[in-house]
Amino acid sequence: MAMGYYKDHLSKAVKLNPSLGDAWLCLGNCIWKKGDLTSAKNCFNLALSKGPNKKILCQLSMLERRMSQGADNQAEMIEESIHHAKEAITLDVKDGNSWYNLGNACLTSFFVTGTWDHSKLLQSLKAYQNSEKDERMKSNLDLYFNCATVNKYLENYDRALAGFEAAALKDPSLNASQEVEKTVNLIDKLENLLRLVLPLEIIEILWASYYLVCDSNQSCFVLSVYGIRSDTIKEGDQLTLLEPHFRQVDFSWKGKCYKFKSIRVDFLEQVVVNGKALPPQQAIRTSIYAQHKP
Repeated sequence: MAMGYYKDHLSKAVKLNPSLGDAWLCLGNCIWKKGDLTSAKNCFNLALSKGPNKKILCQLSMLERRMSQGADNQAEMIEESIHHAKEAITLDVKDGNSWYNLGNACLTSFFVTGTWDHSKLLQSLKAYQNSEKDERMKSNLDLYFNCATVNKYLENYDRALAGFEAAALKDPSLNASQEVEKTVNLIDKLENLLRLVLPLEIIEILWASYYLVCDSNQSCFVLSVYGIRSDTIKEGDQLTLLEPHFRQVDFSWKGKCYKFKSIRVDFLEQVVVNGKALPPQQAIRTSIYAQHKP
């Protein structure tokens, strides 16, 4: 049957009984599928005016992320998405889907704001971890994949590998197994940087560039740089890093041990090259959007 048929009957249902939350949800999704995002948002807001509903709040949150793409007030719309995601959680703090939605909203916010607000990434990871506590979310493969993606970005490589592998085992059709391979290849290369002491070996992986650097004591580290053009740092440059994140990578995967020192910087203002601050044109911006089909 045509989408209009369902829309007409759902419209009649909510007029007869405005308290039918599921009917409002289906009606808003029908309008969304027709491509009228503004009307879909109005429908969800009208439904919420009849009373709070966690499912509708989550759907509204997802819709706002979709509407933010290309919008002038993109960051503001993502904040609205986060607000509605948090509001859904207040209605049921044990609902895994609401936590999952908040994780997606915070992850989107991290990239939309230029990957400078590290707290948003940590909030996203915490939300995903809370979502995993709900047994009903075990069938949500995107949860495992998204959580692993955040851990990879945070350079929690062992957790990232475990998450990608879990997703791949549950659904081999996902590209999670490819992510396992990519992550293993990355950390192999990083370890080789230190073991072989290669001269300015630059490894570019999606949103980051990796370098071998030495401090004044000739101690070597892997430097991961986010949000900056890969050609910004050249061999022989003297770097000053402001408030970098330091960690000792030390874990085993499939019988192989990985151990090296890592430093990361997340935005332009953290790097001074040869005594000079970097110009704005050296910054790059990474974008990511949570896709949703109503």
